[in-house]
Amino acid sequence: MLLDPLANALSKIQNAEWARKKETVVSPVSKVIRATLDIMQQEGYIQKYEPIEDGRAVKVYLHGKINECGAIKPRYAVKKDEYEKWEKRFLPAAGYGILVVSTSQGIMSHREALERGLGGRLLAYVF
Repeated sequence: MLLDPLANALSKIQNAEWARKKETVVSPVSKVIRATLDIMQQEGYIQKYEPIEDGRAVKVYLHGKINECGAIKPRYAVKKDEYEKWEKRFLPAAGYGILVVSTSQGIMSHREALERGLGGRLLAYVF
């Protein structure tokens, strides 16, 4: 039973990384999961992803650079000046890893949200 598709997708990616696989299939896929994969690709944690024929799944190609990733539950609200507090809680060191944030201007990394001066809701972490 799928209660949180984002958590299931990130768990599948992390398990594939730990098993040292080069690719994995994530299903089901939503706009939130695709936006999170876009951010992971921009930050260099995955090579790329491509949809599978039916459009309900994507194949993710891995680099082997993810130590840990996961969804943040509950989805905490974060103000534009509180990112450091949440970095200390979810990431191992300052400047290492990213938090994925849902803002009024879309889903982005916490660094981009900090540059734009936006708050939002925490969705996931990757390092």
